[in-house]
Amino acid sequence: MNKQSKSVLLLLTCLVFVLLNLSGCAPKPSATEKRYDLAGKVVAVEKDKKIVTVAHEDIKNLMPAMTMEFSVPAAWVYDVPLVAGDRITATLIVDGLKMWLEDVVISKESSDSSGGDGAARIEAKPGEEVPDYRLVNQDGKAIRIKDYRGKALLLTFIFTRCQMPDQCTLMSNNFAAIDQELQKQPELLARTHLLSVSFDPDYDTPKVLRSYGASFTGKYSDENFAHWEFASGTADEVKGIAQFFGLGYTKDSETGQDQITHSLRTALIGPDGKIVKTYRGNEWKPDEVLKDLNALLRP
Repeated sequence: MNKQSKSVLLLLTCLVFVLLNLSGCAPKPSATEKRYDLAGKVVAVEKDKKIVTVAHEDIKNLMPAMTMEFSVPAAWVYDVPLVAGDRITATLIVDGLKMWLEDVVISKESSDSSGGDGAARIEAKPGEEVPDYRLVNQDGKAIRIKDYRGKALLLTFIFTRCQMPDQCTLMSNNFAAIDQELQKQPELLARTHLLSVSFDPDYDTPKVLRSYGASFTGKYSDENFAHWEFASGTADEVKGIAQFFGLGYTKDSETGQDQITHSLRTALIGPDGKIVKTYRGNEWKPDEVLKDLNALLRP
């Protein structure tokens, strides 16, 4: 073998070695992750947060069609740029309490190249009084926000068909932890109330809410919902309270009906009926809320 052939062989050997090492370093899927096909239309893009809001179609074996926010870590998506009006397909990864989109494919159907974040949302601020919204609880009883005057009201939004572990399920688990801790403190228990409001009124009937709520308290048929209630209402009633706390709605292009953008919002309302604090997203912890409750109600 001549000197040139040896050099070529050495180069090829090094190249194979590098490729083998690169493939060995590639991230492997987690053993606990689940993968789902997602398709839908982009509603809003938040490049700084790497979040894309998508009006998605039914996700097979997971959840019905919904408009909601997804984490999209891939930087190239925002450089295209991805904008409201584009259609995408992707793989939704759900791993424990985390979820994100991978393998994004973009169909450019929008002439808007601004990459804007969608319509601005008006959100109530601390100190504002919450209007006397009417809802219907898990017993089919009409309730109003003013019914809770004199107590600290902790309110969040969920819907029972949500299977996302870091969305509604997490909010209900957090409320369950807060409820359990307050049960150990009779003085605070008597001065607080929890309310989970469903924004899926067509499906979340009082019967469904009662079953869902009891599964989180663990009392099942013995649950009287004296401290933690679950409620919904008509589409307009739910839209009113949801928008007050900053949740957005979009028009379904096929039906023309309003569809809520599934994002997370939890509010602490003081005994005087005014907002004390709003917790956005899913990063807040039960201990944080319990600390705020103590600061609000303790002398």
